[in-house]
Amino acid sequence: MKKFDSVMCRLEEAWKLTEDVFDYVFSCPGLAEKACPGQFAQIRLPGHTLRRPISICGIDRERGLLRFVFQIRGQGTAELAECEPGDELEIMAPLGKGFPLDSNKRTLLIGGGIGVPPLLGCAAGLGEKAVACLGFRNEAAVILEEDFRAAGAKVSVATDDGSYGHRGLVTELVKQEGFDAVFACGPAPMLRAAKALAESRGVPCYLSLEERMACGIGACLGCATPLLREDGSQYFGHVCKDGPVFSSCMVQL
Repeated sequence: MKKFDSVMCRLEEAWKLTEDVFDYVFSCPGLAEKACPGQFAQIRLPGHTLRRPISICGIDRERGLLRFVFQIRGQGTAELAECEPGDELEIMAPLGKGFPLDSNKRTLLIGGGIGVPPLLGCAAGLGEKAVACLGFRNEAAVILEEDFRAAGAKVSVATDDGSYGHRGLVTELVKQEGFDAVFACGPAPMLRAAKALAESRGVPCYLSLEERMACGIGACLGCATPLLREDGSQYFGHVCKDGPVFSSCMVQL
């Protein structure tokens, strides 16, 4: 069975969360049925050859909806931010490999900045088994905090400048927490800290990596990244096809 499809999807809801972060909900029943937390989509914009890769933030299979929270990072995402409910865009999804959810494991979700949205689907699947530690630059950049709480997760927030929540690193929030697994998505220094934390506790860790993607299916080789085999030897895989979620033991940071 084909794992992904490319279909025209109607934008049902569009919200502006911060100055440059937007929250979109598309109607796409076939794609929502196949998607899992941690996967992504490639969204085609009129007039652009290359699609824009956007992480899947939420999945509502019952209503046939996919939710995307994205940040303006260039011309393509700036144009995407101008869409309005009722617009239709071609979406190819679900792509890549997601997080291995286990509802029996208390799972620490560590997200930084725009790396927070891909973890919300994990929180929805884990409910009270989720412990979400979210990091942002400042109070104005905080997003989705109440969405994680609504999913049943225990939530803590850190900001770089201390304007909201804990001042300092997001990983400093978990010193007293017990957990059976770690999922993380965000900047490389945060991923390194999450990997080290998991190793110190002896629990499995999965990291969502970010690379520039053109095709999203491993054909263009633009998102090649060095990975490690079990014997420690290095090889090159592709974030779009082999990830974006990897076991931390495979990742060099």
